[in-house]
Amino acid sequence: MNKSSIVPETDERATLRESVTALVSRYGHDYFVERSHAHEEPTELWKELGAAGFLGVHLPEEYGGGGGTLGDLSVVVEAASAAGCPLLMTVISPAICGTILARHGSHEMKQRWLTGIADGSTKMAFAITEPDAGSNSHEITTTAHAEGEGWRLSGTKYWTSGVDEADAILVVARSGSAAQSGDRRPLSLFVVPTDSPGLTYQPIPAALVQPEHQFTVYFDDVPLGPEHLIGDDGNGLRQVFSGLNPERITAAAISNGISLYALEKATAYANERAVWKGVKIGAHQGVAHPLAECYIGVTQARLMATRAAELFDEGADAAEASNIAKFAAADASLRALDQAMQTHGGNGMALEYGLADLWFLARMLKTAPVSREMVLNFVAQRSLGLPASY
Repeated sequence: MNKSSIVPETDERATLRESVTALVSRYGHDYFVERSHAHEEPTELWKELGAAGFLGVHLPEEYGGGGGTLGDLSVVVEAASAAGCPLLMTVISPAICGTILARHGSHEMKQRWLTGIADGSTKMAFAITEPDAGSNSHEITTTAHAEGEGWRLSGTKYWTSGVDEADAILVVARSGSAAQSGDRRPLSLFVVPTDSPGLTYQPIPAALVQPEHQFTVYFDDVPLGPEHLIGDDGNGLRQVFSGLNPERITAAAISNGISLYALEKATAYANERAVWKGVKIGAHQGVAHPLAECYIGVTQARLMATRAAELFDEGADAAEASNIAKFAAADASLRALDQAMQTHGGNGMALEYGLADLWFLARMLKTAPVSREMVLNFVAQRSLGLPASY
């Protein structure tokens, strides 16, 4: 299947894509599913991705990265997903946490954490969602109370991915030492090691088939020194937004990779399967046209994701493009996966064909990391100038 020459890609990125594809394909979708069902980390694959420089391709060279761009990391994430291994942790650890630390962390903090994130020896989770705050970050109640030169962190986070395999969590919290500005409650960002006293977590049973599992995390008076604060106290809202556009862009890359994977499987099957008089089912427009429409959809989504990454890497306002890219990619991947399963007929439900087990992950990406409703709110208000609904 043509990966689409319409989507612009330099020779360097084409080589990067080929290299990632070759590495991940040695593991393949079966490896991804086996690790998911066994509740085990994809340790071998993650280490190889890190050792090859793929996980830190966008991070500064002085901290072990490749000195590249978010666009480069997006290629890595999409290629790994297209090879059957959509790793959510690539969005969380290098894209969100790595980017925030690279932009706002102290030199000492970058030395402590970025080098490990870049080479895959360290993983960092991201904790922002709370049971009662939902998408409203201004209603976060997890609080860091000032104590001496440091803080005591208390509160609960929800749907935090990969805590069990992370070395630390980047936590968004209210800072009791920062002055409140109107009704915009000040936030601060902290790096909290997962072995900190007072930090516990419990799994959230979910239908997702992925190595990264979801947790409720409890912070019970967790002691934090000044070295755990990212940037300035009370400036967390601005800092966290520098990680949310990379989150949306790389989440779009996972969705687009799932689309490419599904269409690759579907077209191969449609070119081989013959039911009536030896005619391949791909010759029938009832099969061919829906797949062609899915290809158009994912090509449009990939173009949008590429543009969003370009804007981010240029230092321009990438919020609109990032939100649209995530929205388009999530919808396109669900359509592509559903049509790939339909192309396989009853075999589409058979786990051996490697499609049905991706359904809930693709569906989750329609809701997280930002729901389609919040994207529509953003576009309605910011792009169309309509009145705010909340």
